[in-house]
Amino acid sequence: MSKFIISGFSDEIDENIVKQFEHLNKLGIEFFEPRGINGKNISKLNDEEAYELKETMDKYGIKVSSIGSPIGKIKITDDFPPHLDELKRVIKTAKILGTKYIRMFSFFIPDGEHEKYKDEVIYRIKEMTKLAESEDIILLHENEKEIYGDIAPRCLEILEAVDSPNLRAVFDPANFVQCNQKTYPEAYEMLKDYVVYMHIKDAVEDGAVVPAGYGIGHIEEIISELHKRDYEGFLSLEPHLGVFSGLKDLELSDDMLSLSESTPDKFTIAFKALGEIVERVTSK
Repeated sequence: MSKFIISGFSDEIDENIVKQFEHLNKLGIEFFEPRGINGKNISKLNDEEAYELKETMDKYGIKVSSIGSPIGKIKITDDFPPHLDELKRVIKTAKILGTKYIRMFSFFIPDGEHEKYKDEVIYRIKEMTKLAESEDIILLHENEKEIYGDIAPRCLEILEAVDSPNLRAVFDPANFVQCNQKTYPEAYEMLKDYVVYMHIKDAVEDGAVVPAGYGIGHIEEIISELHKRDYEGFLSLEPHLGVFSGLKDLELSDDMLSLSESTPDKFTIAFKALGEIVERVTSK
């Protein structure tokens, strides 16, 4: 039987971690994907801060589904060794917080130069995966705008070239929509054997982000297919229904900075939309 576990980027609720956890408790969500912690990116926490976060998690009964790290969200022309050191730091944080998953990306590529940098992308991700293998960590590659793995065929290239159980896929429907990649059946069928984690955000044709089921990301069809495959894993809410602290540090473009502020209510809207889909799928 499939088991869908709800998680989410709770920094879209509020910058303050206690307010994040209070709202997750209110919704009955027991997991979160840490990204912004009291205004500081998860990758920048030191040991003491990570242990403090774990104490707060325990107090509110919250666990980590995956580290929502920015690893791989640098330009392919940027120096790599310092970034590998940053991954080492994130791995330590993951172990303190009790998760085996770390979300990562495949580097920002100059427009139209994917083929030129393909070998360097593969080399870097192989090195990152070797580190993950040595630490019993699983890296989750997320499809994203403007990186090498922006569309499904290039995501598959990476996964096949690295060929390791310690590199799997996060499937983000809205990001595919924003790259003019059909999510279902095309992208899903191409990547389904690697997908172990879902980011739940939807988008309409012009790329605007909407709650799950209100766009063209085919989220219900994909969750239905996962259900048929007895998927046991996370559906992580990334509502993006408003601007939140730290967004400007995560996006290359300024498109989303004009959105209104993220709020607990908007997170709740996203949660309820997903819940309705899961209920329909699992009750059939």
